[in-house]
Amino acid sequence: MDEKLFSSEIRVMELLWKNGEMSAKELAAALAESVGWSKTTTYTVIKKCIDKGAVIRTEPGFICKAAVSRNEVCENEAFELIDRLFGGSPDLLVSALIGSGKISPEELKKLRETVRSMEEE
Repeated sequence: MDEKLFSSEIRVMELLWKNGEMSAKELAAALAESVGWSKTTTYTVIKKCIDKGAVIRTEPGFICKAAVSRNEVCENEAFELIDRLFGGSPDLLVSALIGSGKISPEELKKLRETVRSMEEE
């Protein structure tokens, strides 16, 4: 999947990641309840997800399944953010996060542990 998912499409994906396969009807009911979408809006967003290769649709019953994982989408979003705001430099992102003072000591410790474990691999 090469195309960016928009927030409305991420809402559909979140349900599929959480619940696995769902019919379009089930998605429409869940999104009507949680965000007030009409059935038409939900079906339009599902179609966009299918066109982007994020969702696979099978018959019978217009069953939808995520074709990409949450990790793939998060990774794509992270690199897009880094490219757009930090000139493609992950270290500038990390510096901005740490320099903001909004990262707790526990979170900073987890970051260090993550970097160490990745270096050891």
